[in-house]
Amino acid sequence: MVEFWLTISDIAAEGRGFTFDDQNFWREAWREFKLDIRPERDLVAEYSVLPQSDDGALVRGTLKGAVRLVCDRCAEPFAFEIDAAFDAYEQLPGGEETEGEPRMRLDNGQLQLDMGAILWEEFALALPFKPLCADTCEGICPGCGANLNTGKCACQPDEGDERLAVFRDLKIK
Repeated sequence: MVEFWLTISDIAAEGRGFTFDDQNFWREAWREFKLDIRPERDLVAEYSVLPQSDDGALVRGTLKGAVRLVCDRCAEPFAFEIDAAFDAYEQLPGGEETEGEPRMRLDNGQLQLDMGAILWEEFALALPFKPLCADTCEGICPGCGANLNTGKCACQPDEGDERLAVFRDLKIK
């Protein structure tokens, strides 16, 4: 994973605001995870970091921009708007209960926070599970592969199995 470590030891108790607009970070992450995502409008994160006690930090912010995804129904590319607000609390790992890679570390006595991991997680959570260009997307014809959003195809509708034709007009009371 592409990392972006932020030293938070020097941040005052009232916190500090940041803007993250490095587009290479996103491109490298998309390439690393082999995602078919293209930039549509720059992804920009604005966040504040508020140190908590000696070993933690509260991060609040927004992630905005747009990416080009491929529709799951019609296979056409479309622009997807991202406008996500997030809150995250991170602290130094303690004990043996640590899951995955830690997002905080002590490096030469400096407390550091992996903002790259937090931003990537928020981006991944903002993406749709099943990307659709529109809720009304008709998809593609299973017979000829034509995009049904642009018009009807010339395929004949499937009448189904002839052996079951007797049940087509069956009425259940």
